[in-house]
Amino acid sequence: MASILSPFRQTYRYLQRQAHESPVIFFSCVLGAIGPLMVITVPPIRTSLGWKPAESIPTTYPLPNRPRRPVQGYEDE
Repeated sequence: MASILSPFRQTYRYLQRQAHESPVIFFSCVLGAIGPLMVITVPPIRTSLGWKPAESIPTTYPLPNRPRRPVQGYEDE
């Protein structure tokens, strides 16, 4: 049984040593590994907390649903 857990124990010891000897590299690798996991876990958590996406910004000016009238008035003769 000990031979099955040996690689995990050695990996833990290696990571612990790296955290003490070069913490910047170690923690940058930890944050780099957490990033892809957050892509999967954060959106469902946000929706369960009641977050709703913002309404999209209009890209065109809405035209009225009526016939156009010719312009009359100031210098439009």
